[in-house]
Amino acid sequence: MSFSQELYRDFAILIGQFLKEEFQVGGIVEISASDRDMVAVMRRYFAAQAELESLKAQLEAARQAAGDAIGVFYDPRQNAAHAAGLQRSHRLREEMASLMQRAEAWARAASGADKHDRSAAEAEPEE
Repeated sequence: MSFSQELYRDFAILIGQFLKEEFQVGGIVEISASDRDMVAVMRRYFAAQAELESLKAQLEAARQAAGDAIGVFYDPRQNAAHAAGLQRSHRLREEMASLMQRAEAWARAASGADKHDRSAAEAEPEE
């Protein structure tokens, strides 16, 4: 499993837990600003993913109904009727890639901070 796939799974779990805790404790959850930002990024990622999946299904249904070849239908220069949807799908993919890069950077930083905290705790002398 790639780092992105692991991160994707972990954030799906994080968002699920965040929402579960938020409703169980009456909306009061202590979460850092960084974590809130990351939850917002991942919510946007999942929203873009859902929109892209819906758009892909609509486009593929239209392609099959038209009986067009894949190369012709999915080329916005040759398919003016669906060019806006095709361009939107490309923008969504780019947005998702950008959001995942932000999430990966956040995860690396969080992982580095955790390692630093653990090593600092191990270095403290016991009394």
